[in-house]
Amino acid sequence: MGMTLGEKILARASSRSSVSPGEIVTCDINLLMLHEITGPLAVQVFEEMGFKKVWRSEKVAVIFDHNIPPSDVNSTQQMKFMRSFVQKQGIERFYDIGRGGIAHQILVQEGLAKPSSIVVGADSHTCTAGAVGAFAVGVGSTEAAAILGTGKMWFKVPSTVRIEVMGEVKEPVTSKDIILEVIGRIGVSGALYKAVEFSGEAVSKMSIGARMTLTNMAVEMGAKTGLIEPDEVTYKHFQSLNESIEVLRSDRDAVYEQTLRFNSFEIEPKIAAPSAVDNVMDVKDIEGERIDQAFLGSCTNGRMEDLRIATRILEGRRIHSRVRLLVNPASMKIYKQAVQEGLIEKLVDSGAAVCCPTCGPCLGMSQGVLAANEVCISTSNRNFVGRMGERSSKVYLASPATVAASALAGEITDPRRFWD
Repeated sequence: MGMTLGEKILARASSRSSVSPGEIVTCDINLLMLHEITGPLAVQVFEEMGFKKVWRSEKVAVIFDHNIPPSDVNSTQQMKFMRSFVQKQGIERFYDIGRGGIAHQILVQEGLAKPSSIVVGADSHTCTAGAVGAFAVGVGSTEAAAILGTGKMWFKVPSTVRIEVMGEVKEPVTSKDIILEVIGRIGVSGALYKAVEFSGEAVSKMSIGARMTLTNMAVEMGAKTGLIEPDEVTYKHFQSLNESIEVLRSDRDAVYEQTLRFNSFEIEPKIAAPSAVDNVMDVKDIEGERIDQAFLGSCTNGRMEDLRIATRILEGRRIHSRVRLLVNPASMKIYKQAVQEGLIEKLVDSGAAVCCPTCGPCLGMSQGVLAANEVCISTSNRNFVGRMGERSSKVYLASPATVAASALAGEITDPRRFWD
């Protein structure tokens, strides 16, 4: 009996010839990521456990991204604490303010997360790195503390759900619309503790950035991780970084718990209405809902292709006078490239407020916090009650195209209305 990609990675990391769903295995970790929010507690527990040195400093990455630049004293203190730890432990993979961006973007962009590796991050959306074929999972701070000291973690081998997306994506539909369609069908608990493997013609034609949107939101259906088999697109990504990679793939006779098929050509612009990620419907069926704010960014959709598609809609137009449009590129590298391509100027001309790379608006931590009863349409990944601000505020999740179109109209709008 063959193994899935996730099972192969766990088998190799636990020095076993094979593993099966439900087994408990102890694996060597290839990379641990901490940021300034979850990192301090992990370090404190690490020290309370009696550890003096991290197991391998070159396998630890510390990335500041949640409240950038810090908007309160507590955030500043957390960063100061982590800077001291980084210096003490000799951690070279450190991305301070202005030197990196959102952690999940950096892990893939800089080649820190590699195919066939196990990547663990003290953040639930670490599964984003599955876009390059890594088994990437989020953990709590105390679990991260144990990894800091030992370099190991136990896993219950998950069964795998295969998502096949056939056909060709028809713009302005994007991978965000596809993953919303998937979650709408499966539900927020439909893949609980499963590995979700994305495949199919549509996925094979996607860029690494578009694939990251799929794997990023795997956790929103309860999954342990999301994975995409490495292919020529993956090889080209790592070649551009001058990085060599070792690739594992699912066996032809691998056993999947379930296989679900989608035709991307039939998928229309989607939106997740408050306050559940699986409350998904076609944008055209909810057009006219008034908005106060639009947000383009986050670890889900702050990449170059997202900025380009939004700019295509916004260029030469002005956003509605009642709407605030916030744009946060996912990394400083993306920000710089967007400046060079003239996208930032065009976005500003449209009335957008372009901010530095940060998670802040996504979780109501800083920049763009919503007031009572305000409504935001966002490219982020969660629309829970109070997610972006006051508990009576509402968040709709949508693609960069839908967010841009809605910012222009002042209400939720099908992006095809502005797609020239």
